[in-house]
Amino acid sequence: FAALCYYYYYYYAITATVAIRTTAFQPPISIRRTTTSNNNNNLKHQQSIISSSRIKHQHHESLIRRCSSSTHNHHNNNENDQYQLEKKTWMFQDRYPIAYEIATTTTNNNNNEEEVTTVPIVLLNGFGVGSFHQHRLMRQLLSDHQQKKKYVIYGIDYLGQGNSWPQHPQDGNSEDEYQLGYSADLWLDQLFGFVTEVVLSSPPDDDSTTALNSNNNNKVHLIGNSVGGYLATHLTHHHPHLISTLTLLNATPVWGLNLPGWDGKLPAPAVPKVIGRELFDLIRNEDVIRQYLEAAYVRVEAFDGTFVDGFDDWGCCVASSSGAACSSGRGGEPLGVKIRACTEGDGGHAAFASILWSAPVSDVSFYEALEQIPVDVLLLFGGDDPWCTEAVGKRMHVTLASRRNDDSGDGAAAAACRFVTLENVGHCPNHEAPTAVTQVLIPWLNADGSEERRVVPLDSVRQIQEPWGEVVIREVSIEESESLGLIDRVVSSMVG
Repeated sequence: FAALCYYYYYYYAITATVAIRTTAFQPPISIRRTTTSNNNNNLKHQQSIISSSRIKHQHHESLIRRCSSSTHNHHNNNENDQYQLEKKTWMFQDRYPIAYEIATTTTNNNNNEEEVTTVPIVLLNGFGVGSFHQHRLMRQLLSDHQQKKKYVIYGIDYLGQGNSWPQHPQDGNSEDEYQLGYSADLWLDQLFGFVTEVVLSSPPDDDSTTALNSNNNNKVHLIGNSVGGYLATHLTHHHPHLISTLTLLNATPVWGLNLPGWDGKLPAPAVPKVIGRELFDLIRNEDVIRQYLEAAYVRVEAFDGTFVDGFDDWGCCVASSSGAACSSGRGGEPLGVKIRACTEGDGGHAAFASILWSAPVSDVSFYEALEQIPVDVLLLFGGDDPWCTEAVGKRMHVTLASRRNDDSGDGAAAAACRFVTLENVGHCPNHEAPTAVTQVLIPWLNADGSEERRVVPLDSVRQIQEPWGEVVIREVSIEESESLGLIDRVVSSMVG
């Protein structure tokens, strides 16, 4: 059984349906970061060997020269801006400590008396990573924002992922874990509480949260990648009054395996416990993580440590052939190291088993929710994703466009929907193409209402240069989405 699950998650070649279903577990890793320095150093050494064998010397040197000559000048649109990333903790249900981050910009300009609109943005991760997977996009959005808009960007780790865990996990047997089920419904409850209690609250004595003023209409812009897109869609369906716009980055339309025989609430029975433990240990193997990332990304340089991966100096080359380092003085930590570091702890095996057996959102399917949400939706897909393919995005596009004929009076028919693809980008555009994603997002986020979002140019700049290569931006018309080929139509209809 474990072997079948292994192929289900990582080889995706049995059927086209399995190929798409697996993306709900992007990448399936969990638990807080307590890895030892020895483990980190060993994994770095292994990945450096792998990277050097895969990247031709001439190509590697050209990447170094490109970064050395133009270390992201677009990060400095306003020399008075200072960027801040603050790590915080929020207690979910007054019981579970949830790790989250706030990225903001402070401007040293005391003469500016114009009113600034605060724009709250919530970024939702894929499976198995923490908010660190959003750092590049956070910084790029802050760097390219308009002076009259103040972006306040939030990243959050789901309970049982990243740095969000019960206080005293003991492989599912502690008091804090008793009857805890890691499920889509639980994460939706967590996200609803986070948006209402943290993002949209403005305690007068807490300057660090940048109290949200009334001109944001007490709503957030919601952006979700992979399973984060699945959760963002259902959260918007449940609570549309909280959401200004919804952006789906290669969203997965399904949730997990929903295996029979157990409801996923801890402690686990003997058989699910053994299966969860064996499979969890298998998929957090360094080689398996690397294989997953190589499939999920188009360019290995985007995740292998060739470039700095962080809030500061992202995309800067770690070192040139002459030994020159980036301005921050920090090296490039491979993404695989960060993912592996999330798996060291006492709660990961139980959490993974619970997720394997947990059910999807309890009320409606993904596509039913998508068809009913009355807010503006942007589909922004990496065009070279082997799992959430362009065909999947086109089906979502057609589903959203069907709201035009809606006569329920809930506003869904009036909402805007757009579909943009990023060529040479895989499953995680927020991390592999943050500059291109920002280029599309900013006019969408800054538009004044649905009427403007229907027409505002989203691909005015067609080619974007990321540190590791070129990205081509292309908008897909509804006519193109409706003319989906027979095979793609059949495959996409089998999912969700």
